[in-house]
Amino acid sequence: MSVMMMKLFNTLDDFQFENKTVLLRVDINCPLSKETLDLEDDNRIRQIIPTVRELLDHGAKVVILAHQGRPGDWDFAPLDKHAQHLSKYLGKQVRYVDDIVGETAATEIKALTPGNAIMLKNVRGLPYEQEKKSMEEHAKCELVTVLAPLVDYYINDAFAAAHRSQCSLVGFPAVLPSAVGRLMEKELTALQSVFDDPAHPSVFILGGAKFGDSIKVIERLLKSGTADWVILVGLSANAFLTARGIKLGEPSTKILESELTPETLEAAKVLFKEHGERILLPFDVAVEINGQRRDMMVGDLPIDVPIYDIGKFSMAKFAKVLAPAKTIFMSGPAGLIEKEQFCLGTKELMTAMVHSRAFTLIGGGHTVGAAERFGLAEKFSYVSTAGGALETFILGKPLPAIEALKQCKKA
Repeated sequence: MSVMMMKLFNTLDDFQFENKTVLLRVDINCPLSKETLDLEDDNRIRQIIPTVRELLDHGAKVVILAHQGRPGDWDFAPLDKHAQHLSKYLGKQVRYVDDIVGETAATEIKALTPGNAIMLKNVRGLPYEQEKKSMEEHAKCELVTVLAPLVDYYINDAFAAAHRSQCSLVGFPAVLPSAVGRLMEKELTALQSVFDDPAHPSVFILGGAKFGDSIKVIERLLKSGTADWVILVGLSANAFLTARGIKLGEPSTKILESELTPETLEAAKVLFKEHGERILLPFDVAVEINGQRRDMMVGDLPIDVPIYDIGKFSMAKFAKVLAPAKTIFMSGPAGLIEKEQFCLGTKELMTAMVHSRAFTLIGGGHTVGAAERFGLAEKFSYVSTAGGALETFILGKPLPAIEALKQCKKA
């Protein structure tokens, strides 16, 4: 981690953990099977192993706090199966405790011995956990007042939840010596290297559906000089094509309806006027006709079927821009990846990324899922576990969990 970043908050290197009790907040919110509630993908559990293992190896007594789903949703589930998966990867049992602020939890925490860990009940079962409050307000909640006296340190390794101002994420740094875990440290270091100090030329590929957010991100990237090029794909590209006066056809325009306000269209036009030469749009697209993929030039639009992907000429053009890049970031797929024949744009862009010599970073659930499906995930320099937290970071907004850790460092 950079020296500048290390000064902002503590890391595991700042504390001695031998014979100390550590409360570790992680984000292991995993996709579940609706029928059995078994974990279908335990990637988030694998990501926290370095932090858990390091704490245990240093003789810490580790109390793990996590969530799964939201109350009322079908995937709001206990964490016993998560504890089993974690135990398997650690080669050491992490016992599940079906309590969080009661006598059972307190007894189990006090009984912990160095080098061992327990996992408490789903923290979102507490009615106040998801309330949006300040760290000082959350510090007065039962969760903090009950658990804080039982532990010596608080470690936050839940980057994917860092955009939420929730009790287990911001309350403890108000009252305990606190630090980032290794996953959080890795995420922040990777994102800082891409957004704050990228090697140039730097290329940012933005897809996804949130046109209003895309405008803010592009403006930030281009005005600050962070990006040399911004490549737009997916619905973001379709929205910007519309802003340039291209008639897409009714089906594609209808998909954009909620995002295409007069304000966002005007903002896109201003961006083009100021930075148009650095914003790259597809000049051919792919549609579905009689069940088959068909590529067509943007000049031949409008068409009365939806646009589902970028075209092959655009893929080749974008690949040429990516080849000499030193930094490449991608968030959001290029097409409707749920349909096999419209995965092509996303796959080609990712292939060009991993064949470049750039520092490559991808993020966002759909983007990471596509990379895993193509067998490319392990070939990127860094794959972010976050969705909402990544979006918040990209927009330049503060992340409440990180801000709480900064406050703790200053105290």
